[in-house]
Amino acid sequence: MRRPPSGALARYDGVVPATVVLVRHGVTPLTEVGALSGGDVPGPSLTTAGQRQAAQASDAVFRIGKDLWPDVPRPDALFASPTVRTQETAAAVSRRIGADVRTDERFAEIRFGEWEAMVPEQVHAGWPGDLVRWVTEGTFAPPGGESYADLATRVQPALDDVVARAESSTSVVVAHAAVIRTLVGLALDAPPNAWGRVRVPPGSLSLLRLWPDGAREVSVVGFPAAD
Repeated sequence: MRRPPSGALARYDGVVPATVVLVRHGVTPLTEVGALSGGDVPGPSLTTAGQRQAAQASDAVFRIGKDLWPDVPRPDALFASPTVRTQETAAAVSRRIGADVRTDERFAEIRFGEWEAMVPEQVHAGWPGDLVRWVTEGTFAPPGGESYADLATRVQPALDDVVARAESSTSVVVAHAAVIRTLVGLALDAPPNAWGRVRVPPGSLSLLRLWPDGAREVSVVGFPAAD
């Protein structure tokens, strides 16, 4: 029986897990100024820098099963949030791996409600202390928006459906920072008040391995190779 690579969860029973690669979209004009960009609106599009990040991420996805995470199957299914920025990023991945994009609205970014498109200083001015509560409590929601716990109620079933479609294979989900934080937090059995501490840079990759018996492994975030 083949040994797992160094740093991997030690499993010697031969059971092959489902693998899900979580890709964050590239930067947009709102990302670049630090504004809150949620799932309530479809835009904005990627900037030129964001397009480069999407291309680099797609190259990294193509390398999975080769020199990047060589112990997992090659990706053969692709899912994405419906927003413009994730669809553009997923299109780059699709061209690289030859898989059609399946859009799932449940992977849309957390909804910021009245905070949409605001920078932190604007939120602090209008709702003193509430942005910190949203990040640190996990169950606090912006006015008209969602908490991390709310987000979990829609993204966990979406992930379950991705895994059920093709067990023992590798699927790619192109999504958003809060969505990926939530899925990683759930995989680690961490409480919602800890998910905001997971850093998910634009264009980055995170890998989940999910066994039928409930065992789970989260790989350290992988970054696309620089030009």
